Formats: sequence, structure tokens, C-alpha cells
Amino acid sequence: MTQTFASLRFFNYRVWFAAALVANIGTWMQRVAQDWLVLTELSDNSGVAVGIVTALQFVPALLFSPYAGVIADRVDNRKLLMWTQSLQGVLAVLLGGLVISGRAELWHVYVLAFALGSVSAFDGPARMTFVAAMVPQDSLANAVGLNSASFNAARLIGPGLAGLLIAAVGSGWAFVLNGVSFAAVIVAMSFMRTSELRPLPRADRSKGGLRQMREGVGYIRRRTDILVIMAVAGVVSALGLNFQLTSALMATAEFGKGAGEYGILGSVLAIGSLTGALLAARRKRPRVRLVIGAAFAFGVTSGVMALMPTFWSYAAASILVGLCSLTMLTAANTTLQMSVDPAMRGRVMSIYQMVLLGSTPIGSPLVGWIGEHWGARWSIGVGSIAAVLIAVAAAWWTKRRWEYDVRYSLTERPHLQVRYHAPVTRGAVREGLRTGEAGERAAAA
Repeated sequence: MTQTFASLRFFNYRVWFAAALVANIGTWMQRVAQDWLVLTELSDNSGVAVGIVTALQFVPALLFSPYAGVIADRVDNRKLLMWTQSLQGVLAVLLGGLVISGRAELWHVYVLAFALGSVSAFDGPARMTFVAAMVPQDSLANAVGLNSASFNAARLIGPGLAGLLIAAVGSGWAFVLNGVSFAAVIVAMSFMRTSELRPLPRADRSKGGLRQMREGVGYIRRRTDILVIMAVAGVVSALGLNFQLTSALMATAEFGKGAGEYGILGSVLAIGSLTGALLAARRKRPRVRLVIGAAFAFGVTSGVMALMPTFWSYAAASILVGLCSLTMLTAANTTLQMSVDPAMRGRVMSIYQMVLLGSTPIGSPLVGWIGEHWGARWSIGVGSIAAVLIAVAAAWWTKRRWEYDVRYSLTERPHLQVRYHAPVTRGAVREGLRTGEAGERAAAA
């Protein structure tokens, strides 16, 4: 247990963790309330409308993330985060006010979703990079895992609380409470011991932003390990990680349930996600193969979930889906942060964010359309099939490109052995994986 929560011994990270937990609960409340508002109050159970809102919230990641990464590499991320958290709080309160006053229309949600996504595009790279300032390098994997644990612990509370709040007083107050929750992060950052923050390398401000964006893209193109991670995460995110949309469709169209049961689905899914996050916090150094394996497992488990005949069997199956999806995302995040040049971290993570979140505007409307025309179960099935296919393709490509053999044994430990034919000479793998040494053995996670 001590190993799992090791990063909490650092004061600044403790403060951050507590505040982020509060803010994450508010975020999950807003996510559930927003989809429910659009689906049941501002449209006639339109999966397409929910998909459009989701797309508008994430399309700014495609537009602004590359430049947001340059900003994250240039400025004090603590100060930048105080601004982005404040703006997100204001936008949430504004939407809540419109709903409570009875003036909210669908186009209001569209505009505010885009505005929130624009702020989040700058918040994401700074938040991911700022972790390295609060803990030393050897604790970074643990801190990233605990960040995910905080996010998913909030997922246990937020959706259920949102469902109860919607049923009791309406969706508007969920937005207002989310806006207030951002104050926790701002206050926490004000109380941090700045003398204990670790200085991070900064990008040269004398270079133009466009040139530095090109440098980030060029760095990624030379790193095949990063390209594999982004390809797998992007496809799974686009078609498989649309839980708010698919759960809303399953709860209403397939099982005939209301807001309370919809909120329960989000909380049950978070049981698996939280478990995956806590396991990730114990993992010293994840590898690319864990990203690929977790994506394959996600495809299988989400396919099983889509076939469940009852509401409660569907909810139970979602636990494994949450575990696999969180394992994939945390492994991808940590592998990238620990392997890249610190001076490039903001730009790499921003492009990762662009791929991860920016693929949602492409996938969400399609998944919503499939849910409306083919049925709610197929809205999950398309993501399941896509995850299996991209995982198999990535495994085949890496085996050919990186020249390794895999041996699996149920009786020996480690169960999975990966042996490279020769010491790695390719720059991409040498820089990012450090797994090319002959005889290296790693247990499957």
C-alpha cells in the first residue's frame, strides 16, 4: 500500500491530489448532467445531438493542442493552470445559470462546450507536464497512476451524485457545483511550496512558436514507439471510449431506465477504472506492449459488455471494460512522459492529447449515428471491433519492425517473455523503450 501511494509523501503533490479529487468529482457531474440535459431536455433522445456536443467539446484539441504544447514548454505551468481552471469554472457556472433560469437552448450547450474544450486544450498539456515539477523522476510513474486514481475515484462519486441531483433539483445545479469545485485547485496551487517545485527545462522563447511546433512533430516522427502508442490510443478513443454517449443510449433505449440508473453505470465503470489506476501506480515502468495488450483486452471485454441481456449484467461487465481502458491510457501517458526529452514533454503530450481527445469529434457523431440507426448495442460493438483490429495490427507491425520474439508460459514467472534478436540500434526504440537489450524479460501486467 505504501508503494501505491508513494508520491503522497511530497507536500505539493498531496495538496494537488486532494484538490484534483474535488475538481474531478465536479467534472464527472458535469459530464453526466450535460449528456442528460441534451438527450432528454433539449432533444428527443437524440444520440446525434449528444455526439455533436461531445465533438464540439473535443474538437479544440485538434485546433489548439500543438500550440498549447509550445506554451506548456515555455511558461510557468502552475500559473497557467490557475488561469485555465478559473476559466473552466466560469463557463460551468454560466451554463448552470442558463439551465436553472430555464433559458438554456441546444445552441447554448454547443457554444459553451466548444469554449470549455478550447480552455481544456491549453489546460491538458500544462497539467500533464506539471506532475514532473511536483515529484522526482523516479516517482513520476506513481504520480501519473495516482492522478488517474483520483480521476476515477471521482468517477465513482460524480456520476451517481449527478444522477441524484438531476432527479432531485434538475441538471443545472450539477453545472454550478462543478464550477465551484475548480476553486479547490486554484486555492491548492496558491498554497504550494514553490521552493520545493522542481524546475523543468524550458523551450527557447527566441524561436517562433510555429518552428517549435514543427520541432515537436519532427521529434515524434523519429520515435516509432510514440507513433504506435498514438495510433492505438487514437483509434480506441475515437470509437471505443464514448462511455457517456453509449451508456446514455443503453440506459434509455435498451433498458428503459432513468437518470439515476444512468449515473450508476458511470460509477460502476469507475470501479474497474480505479482498480486499473491503483495497479498502474504500483508499476515501475510500463511498456508499449502493455498499451497494445490492454487495447486488445478492452476490445474483447467491451464486446462482451455489449451483449449483456440485462441492465445489471451490463453494469457488472463494465467493470472489466473500465480496468482495461484505464490500463491502456495510463500506460500510454506514463510511457510517453518517462521516455521523452523533458524539454519536449509539453509538445509531445499536447500532440498525444490532440490524438486522444481530437479523435472524439470524429468518432462520437459516428457512434451516435450507429446507435440511432443500428441500435445501442452496435454503438459499443463498433468500438470493440476497432480496438481488437488496431491492437492486432500494432502487435504485427512492432514485431516486424523491432525484431523480437514472444514466449508465454502459464507455469513460469514472468509469464510473458520478450526477447530481442540484437541490441537495439534504431533511434526510436533506443530513445523510448530501452527494451532492446538481449535477454530482457518482463512480466505481463
